[in-house]
Amino acid sequence: MGSKGGGGAGLRAVLVALCVTEITSWGILYYAFPVLAPAITEDTGWSTSAATAAFSVALAVSGIVGIPMGRMLDRRGPHLLMTVGSVVASLAVLVVAWAPNLVWFTAGWVLAGVAMSSILYQPAFAALTRWYGPRHLAALTTVTLVAGLASTVFAPITVALSHWLSWRGVYVVLAVVLAVVTVPLHAIVLRRPWPAAPPSKRSAEVPDDVRSIVRSRPFVVLVVAMTLGSFGMYAGVVNIVPLLDERGSGTTVAAWALGLGGAGQVVGRIGYAAFARRTSVRTRTVGVLAATAATTALLAFVPGPIWLLVALSVLAGTARGVATLLNATAITERWGASSYGTLSGILSAPAMAASAIAPWAGAALAGPLGGYPHMFALLAAACGTAAVLAVASVPGGRRPSRPVVGAREVTDVQDVQDVQDVQGADDSGLSARLEK
Repeated sequence: MGSKGGGGAGLRAVLVALCVTEITSWGILYYAFPVLAPAITEDTGWSTSAATAAFSVALAVSGIVGIPMGRMLDRRGPHLLMTVGSVVASLAVLVVAWAPNLVWFTAGWVLAGVAMSSILYQPAFAALTRWYGPRHLAALTTVTLVAGLASTVFAPITVALSHWLSWRGVYVVLAVVLAVVTVPLHAIVLRRPWPAAPPSKRSAEVPDDVRSIVRSRPFVVLVVAMTLGSFGMYAGVVNIVPLLDERGSGTTVAAWALGLGGAGQVVGRIGYAAFARRTSVRTRTVGVLAATAATTALLAFVPGPIWLLVALSVLAGTARGVATLLNATAITERWGASSYGTLSGILSAPAMAASAIAPWAGAALAGPLGGYPHMFALLAAACGTAAVLAVASVPGGRRPSRPVVGAREVTDVQDVQDVQDVQGADDSGLSARLEK
């Protein structure tokens, strides 16, 4: 796939490198903590809520810092940002490992949150969107497919290490792995020219500058919808184990349901490209959020049997997997790619904050609401509200006519040149082009 600043081989190297660094970064910075949390609290005497709060602070910091990081991405590209972020992430994990008290433990996670904003999905998505241009969807799908296996790979690794080492020793080993894998890949492979932002070719009804976009009704509605959806999804995935345990599944079966839900995410991402070709951006956004609401509601109201609840967990995971790519493409589908990093950072910040408080909020709401089924009903209502709001999240309103390529309607703000490139192509030709 050609692109400004390098040929197809160079872009493939970037894609492979980001697949490796994303699965490693997610595995160590995110998925290792739930595995090690019981050992941390047992060893230190800190409460589970206090340790979890420190981890949640990292996610909140990541969302806040992601806004200026997004602006930096647009101007300078990902090379320096992701390289330095990898170094900071490794140091942060060491601070967590050597923390003598809860204050230092929290400080380590604050530092990790800063690093997360510069090495997790947001910068990777921005890099692939700019370098791959119109073909970015296939690249984004590939990265999320691989990173979706982070828990599958690193949870067992973390468990195995914990049999031989204390939780502090495990984090030291993981910090070394994070540094050895991610720092050189980001420093070497991402050292390539950063192409200029693509020219804006929007309709007259869609604003061009970032400030106007951020203040526009569709952007504000999109932020609220994505924030509600993120809260519902993350609170659901974190609390699926106590929900099923309350229904009589037992912790082991509930943990398997959680793992199979992760497999469902991968399945959802595999089918996203075909889904995107056959739907408009409005239909796609509303449909995914509605599917999340429906699966969450089924988990709330279906009492059993257990095998059916496990199957519903997989379906909920599929909806979450599609939602990841929906978020990744939300900006380009509405406002183009010229300010992707900046707009993505602003869009992601409230959603990251919602995902940060979701684990605590879900458990806190279960008691007053009378149990986890009632809490899941509330989460379903939040996702359903997000789906309704998403109807108004596409700029430009209704237009008298929009070009159609194959079976897919072109959105209001899609680059006109992309349409010209594929006009006249049949469906099979278009599929080959998008999945190349």
